[in-house]
Amino acid sequence: MTAPHQSGPARQGAADGDDHDLLAALLDGMDAALCAFDADGTVTHWNREAERILGWSAREAVGRRGLAGWAVREADAEEITGRLLGVMKAPGRRQVDEFALLTKEGGRVLVRVQSSAVPGADGRPAGVYCAFSEVHTQIDLERSVALSEALFGEASAWGVVLVDADLRPALANAHAARLLRTSRAALLGRPLGELLDQGMEELEGALQHVLAAGAPPAPTELWVTVRDHASGAATAERRCWRSGFLRLATPLVEEPVPLGVAWLFLDVTKTRLAEQESARLRFRGSQLHRAGRAVAECEDPMEAAALYMDFALAGFADHALIDLLPDPEADPEGPIRLIRAATAPAGTPGQSSAGGGLPVPYMDGHPALQAVERCGSVRAAADRSEGWAAARKWPDGTRHALSTALRSRGRTVGVVTFLRGASRRAFDRSDAIYAEDIASRVAASIDLAVAVAG
Repeated sequence: MTAPHQSGPARQGAADGDDHDLLAALLDGMDAALCAFDADGTVTHWNREAERILGWSAREAVGRRGLAGWAVREADAEEITGRLLGVMKAPGRRQVDEFALLTKEGGRVLVRVQSSAVPGADGRPAGVYCAFSEVHTQIDLERSVALSEALFGEASAWGVVLVDADLRPALANAHAARLLRTSRAALLGRPLGELLDQGMEELEGALQHVLAAGAPPAPTELWVTVRDHASGAATAERRCWRSGFLRLATPLVEEPVPLGVAWLFLDVTKTRLAEQESARLRFRGSQLHRAGRAVAECEDPMEAAALYMDFALAGFADHALIDLLPDPEADPEGPIRLIRAATAPAGTPGQSSAGGGLPVPYMDGHPALQAVERCGSVRAAADRSEGWAAARKWPDGTRHALSTALRSRGRTVGVVTFLRGASRRAFDRSDAIYAEDIASRVAASIDLAVAVAG
């Protein structure tokens, strides 16, 4: 059976009822407190957020004339009512005020009110609606916005990147873009593997942990190598970024839903390198001091030289070779012959390690021969050719070498060569200085051994 046909007024009444229900639902669903007045100042609307803040229900509020005596103190009522209703005559018909309202329990709440005039069908003001919230809530919101703008502004010393749940940058500040060697626009949406080379796995692991379990209790330091935006190749420079992570979740749902991670990082490379260099110098100084104490108890000068090498190797190199000239020379000239005298650590496997006064068959241009000719230090690094170490009579796996002449009493007595494998970095200038310091002590012991033997 079909429903009976409704007359026009009946349908209009039903539509008005639906519109009223829809309006009530919309008002009650708002996050801001809202009330409305007609032209005479009578309350016509009052939503649930207004009830939450002040305690007055819509049934208690709607229909009251003004706010005096219940939502506003009598002493303040005239001024506040005048300011609220005065918006109907104000230019622009919109204004913001702050004043205290009364709660149902008698307390006072400082609120910030934005009021606007409501035009009628004829265009004239027919009332006022007011949206208000507690001042401290508004201030918290403004602080959050201000903090966000400051972090993503040009002046921030921290790099800030918002990473979405797929671990792709969604927003970044200018400083982060500079540290990542790209632009802010080019940074967004790209996989992290296109931005970083070394350190990428550690960063992705940290981000996944934050998404799953929350932020770590303390900042962490990541050593990374950044890819160049223009070429896409990794740069040789490693950077240390002190990083903090915050999990971002939306407050608009009952169950927290992760939106991503805020990654804040600060470049502390200079500080960490300085600390590492200071620690390295302290350790090397301690090793030389310990070596000096141990050598003082050695009766054999050659044993003392080998002992110096054993102490020097700790944290410095994998192997060391001592090759001597047949006779000390003030200014060695070619052809130079070198005789293997010692290896450290003892029993180091080398190729063609000569003994019994036979020279080591070094190739022309060998770093050890160059060091003797120059009476100084020579550094060498492996190229991509196979057999690089074998051709130079060094142990397999050698990738970096530092040869330093052994000088004592104005004469060259031989050369010491320090060797590093692929797991270590290349020798630098500070390493050469340390090697020369060791070489001077080793040379003095060897010179003493030569003098005693002579």
